[in-house]
Formats: sequence, structure tokens, C-alpha cells
Amino acid sequence: MSSSDSINAPRAPVLLVGVDFGLPHFDSDLEELGLLAQTAGLEPVARLTCKRKAPDAALFVGSGKADEIRTLAQMHGAVEVLFDQSLSPAQQRNLERHLELPVNDRTLLILEIFAQRARSHEGKLQVELARLQYLSTRLVRRWTHLERQRGGIGARGGPGETQIELDRRMINDAVKRTKERLVKVKRQRSTQRRQRERRDTFNISLVGYTNAGKSTLFNALVKARAYAADQLFATLDTTTRQLYLGEAGRSVSLSDTVGFIRDLPHGLVDAFQATLQEAVDADLLLHVVDASNPNFPEQIDQVQRVLQEIGAADIAQLLVFNKLDAVSPEQRPATLQDMYELDGRPVDRLFVSARTGEGVDALRQKLAQTVLVAQAYMTPGDLTELPIQAP
Repeated sequence: MSSSDSINAPRAPVLLVGVDFGLPHFDSDLEELGLLAQTAGLEPVARLTCKRKAPDAALFVGSGKADEIRTLAQMHGAVEVLFDQSLSPAQQRNLERHLELPVNDRTLLILEIFAQRARSHEGKLQVELARLQYLSTRLVRRWTHLERQRGGIGARGGPGETQIELDRRMINDAVKRTKERLVKVKRQRSTQRRQRERRDTFNISLVGYTNAGKSTLFNALVKARAYAADQLFATLDTTTRQLYLGEAGRSVSLSDTVGFIRDLPHGLVDAFQATLQEAVDADLLLHVVDASNPNFPEQIDQVQRVLQEIGAADIAQLLVFNKLDAVSPEQRPATLQDMYELDGRPVDRLFVSARTGEGVDALRQKLAQTVLVAQAYMTPGDLTELPIQAP
């Protein structure tokens, strides 16, 4: 299907469901789930939220609320129900039977988006691995038509069980093959990194919440044409270019990486380790934040959690608050450079608009100053104790 066909293709109507368990930052409007659904080519037609102290073991939301979901889905013609939280295989199966509709969760939705967007060989391998690992826990859903052949409760060895075992073996074999292929890709990446290290290259990686404008900023800095769009996960594959900093008299390596998101599936964190390795091996992280998003503090926290998971939390960061052009006049900062408290330590913050170019020159100067300090006081890769300020 061409890109124009996919744009014009009718979007499947879906019902969004979120459950508030009293945890902080509950998305009561299901705004992010709605954006994820639209990114995956679906059309949210109704939303439902409810409160519970704990998930129902069988139906996640309980039978009464499940009846309400079924009625709402029928009323709006929804052909699928999407949950904002992760469902267990049993909950997913039970809900599908109760609602008589396909039911999926946030995890699968993110996996589907990644599968649609991956372009490089490495990216496709990583997505395939994550999907296989997710599917391996859901085999029981694929063979419900064989349940009548299983005999009574506790029966073993029936055709259904045999088919599940065969399918699981096939998936496990596919996981093994995919992992072996990824090892080769990681080895190639490692060779490329060693070559950069031998050239004494200073490595900078763009990180941040999805749709913070990383790719637009990347393009503004290096005059590249990396794909950039106002949507979630526009970038999945790492792109690296040389950025010349005239004030420092040298070039640095700048990488644009995949965006992070709340409740990023752990399988994706593991599967994308090779891509995220660019962030782990960076000398400096440009943490890009959407200044126009009122939830930016939570998004910063989510990015910090993922950086902690991948072993990149101690790498020096420069906070870049992007989308200054989308900030209302009364909310514009008094100065375009200040300090921000990040995990209990002050770091430099710059406000920019990658779209209009405002503040980008000041960002270049700050990067040049950081490189000069690194050259004067230490070797690249040892910036963890260095405040990112001009000498």
C-alpha cells in the first residue's frame, strides 16, 4: 500500500478504556492513548474511564463495567476496544468473549506502531523480536477453537495443548534466530562506535519523550532531512550525522534516537537495546522537552526512568525545551537560558523553536562551549561530573 493509500484508507473505529487505580499521572482524558490509536491508523469514537482499587482478575474492569463497555461500543459502532493499561493474556481472552469484540492493550498498540514505522534492517529485527516475545505469552488466545477437544478440567495432552506446544516451539525458534541476527547488527554497530572513538569523536545523542520535536531539532542543527512529523514515534531508526561547531573548531557526532513514552513495553526496551546504545555511549545527551505540553514534568520523569533502565542516567544532560513557538505569550520564559533541577542536580536549560530557528544558534554555542570544556579538562565519555556551563 502506498503512503497516499494509507492516508486515505478508512480508519477502524475503536473504543478507548482507561482504569484509574489511584496512581499518579492518570490520563483521565486518554489523550495519549488516542494519539497512539490515530498513529496506528485507528479512529477513537468513544472513551470510557473508571476507578478501581485493583484490577479484576478475570475481566480487569469487572463484569458490570464490561457490560457498560459492550453497550458503548455497540452504540458508537466500535470494532475494537483498546485499554490504556497492559492486560494479562487471560484478561484479554475473557474480555473478548464478554464483549464479542477484539480487545488489545497499550503494549500491543505500541508494538503495532513500531512495526509500521521501522525502516532499517536493525529496526525491523528489533520490532520482530519484541512482537514475538509478546505473542509467546498469548498463544492461548489463538487456539480457543480447540478448547472443546481438551476434555474435562485438568485434562492434559489434548490436541489443543499439542498445537500450542508446536506453536510455542516455532515462536521460540524464531526468537532465537532473530536474536542471533541482532547480535550481528550490534557487533557492526560496536565496530562503528570504536571507529568513532579512534577518531576522538565527541558523541551527542538526542533523547526525549516521543513527539517532543527531536527530529525537527536534528534537522535544524545538521541541515539533514530526517523524517519529522507531528505524531508519536515518527522516528524509530537512529540517524547519525556530523555537526560542525565553528566555535569549537571541530565536528561532533549527533544522533537522533527513538522517542520514549510512558509505560514503554519492557520487551521494546530490551529489543531496542542496540538502537538505544547510541544514548548509552554518548558523551552528552540533549534531552528534548515539549515546552508547550503542560505535562512536561511527567514526561521528563518518564525519560529519566528509561535512561536509568538502559544505563544512561549518569551521562551529562543538557535540557532543550523545544516548541517555543507553540508557547502562549504569557507563558514565555523571561530568559531563554536558565537552570533546571533534574534528579536533584542543577542542569542548564535552553528554550528553542526548532521549527522557526529561535534559540538554535544559542544552542550551538552552548554545545561548542561544552566540547571545549571537555577538551580542556577531560577525555570524551567522562562528563558525568561536569556542569554543562561555559568555562
